[in-house]
Amino acid sequence: MKLPTYLGLLEKSESTLAESFRQVARGHGHEPDVHFICQTLAAQCDDHQQALKPVLDRYGEAEVDDEPARLHADGLSETRSGPLGLLRDLQDLYLLASLVDITWTMVKQAGQGLRDKELLDVVAACDGQTTKQLKWLSTRMKQAATQALLIAK
Repeated sequence: MKLPTYLGLLEKSESTLAESFRQVARGHGHEPDVHFICQTLAAQCDDHQQALKPVLDRYGEAEVDDEPARLHADGLSETRSGPLGLLRDLQDLYLLASLVDITWTMVKQAGQGLRDKELLDVVAACDGQTTKQLKWLSTRMKQAATQALLIAK
């Protein structure tokens, strides 16, 4: 069974996304909505990792480091400045959140195959929040795009 590989990927991806949300919150503190919402979304990712613990205890967790590099997503180690920097940082967060989202989908498929209600309950709670994270990021990028791409110097 390869489910532990995806559980490991999911746990690592949630951790990476949480830290990246925190990095963007710190780097764009002059944008109050970005600062506070990114902190909230990082806490959601932390909660997702906690919710995964019983599942990881039951099925195990394969080391993601043993998987091909294409399965890895690097977090944001620093933020860019200015309106274009904010837009690019939000886009990077969107890419990371998309990885988390599709990984939840794969884990859900396995949970359905296993008929594991506990796993499916965890997926339902966490995947729904990840979908909302993606929606917020998309909306905020649309808001930032006009200034960043047409007005900013």
